[in-house]
Amino acid sequence: MHADTAATMAEQAAGEVVGRVEALWRYPVKSMLGEPLKVAKVGPSGLLGDRGYALWDHATGRVASAKNPRLWHNLLGYMARCLESADPASGPTGVTITAPAEGEVGAERASVLSSDPDVNSWLSQRLGRQVSLLDQAPEGASLDQYWPPVQERAFQDVVNELVLPSGTFFDSCPVHAISTASLERLRQLEPQLDFAVERFRPNLLIRPEPGASGFVEESWIGRSLMVGETLRLQVSDGCPRCVVTTLSQGDLPENLEILRATARHNNVVAGIRLSVSEPGEMSVGDPVRLLD
Repeated sequence: MHADTAATMAEQAAGEVVGRVEALWRYPVKSMLGEPLKVAKVGPSGLLGDRGYALWDHATGRVASAKNPRLWHNLLGYMARCLESADPASGPTGVTITAPAEGEVGAERASVLSSDPDVNSWLSQRLGRQVSLLDQAPEGASLDQYWPPVQERAFQDVVNELVLPSGTFFDSCPVHAISTASLERLRQLEPQLDFAVERFRPNLLIRPEPGASGFVEESWIGRSLMVGETLRLQVSDGCPRCVVTTLSQGDLPENLEILRATARHNNVVAGIRLSVSEPGEMSVGDPVRLLD
């Protein structure tokens, strides 16, 4: 077989390039601010270190989550960073948690290590509730999820229980992605609103190929993506948005209209949920290929 023909067939087998990795994040402690990455190692259960920890609320017997902002909106003021091991393949060895700034602007922010024997009392004192930092999810772990009043929702202004997938602190899927095209479409429809990607807390931001527009990633549902050279992700479904997109975090103010806009224009969906078919590594700039 001619070399050029073989190369073409190999390229076709690898799938159509539909975009590139624009940015990567992981969130070491559930509902705390995450960390941007240049390279992410992905195992069967998602990005190494992602949602590796969560707080357990002793009063409710549930995982603390900003999905119930009446109790936990302040978690989004905390930052979490992974501590890397000498062997990157083994994953992080712990986390550093940094509290929100107090007092004067520019004041040093207090931090604690997950290995600190006083970590639970440090967190409990600052949060005003008795909590424990967990690195393993109890069987049957769940959280409270508040549904604010938005258009065309069956549940409005209620709190219900969300049971987490067994052995994890994920709400549902191990990987979440959104495209720059989806964010740009929302901006076009509601130019007065700030659809910052940070509000949506994805692991993976994909910039589609030129010419793609709208909620393009939803056309990938039911198919697989190859990211980089070896990582394969199965696109399960669209990602329903929740109250977290509306909450104050970093420099972003609280704004319920963010969620209402996704309800008005795309049935409260923005982005896709994925599972890991073949573990691997992905980097900013990697091609994203759509497989049959």
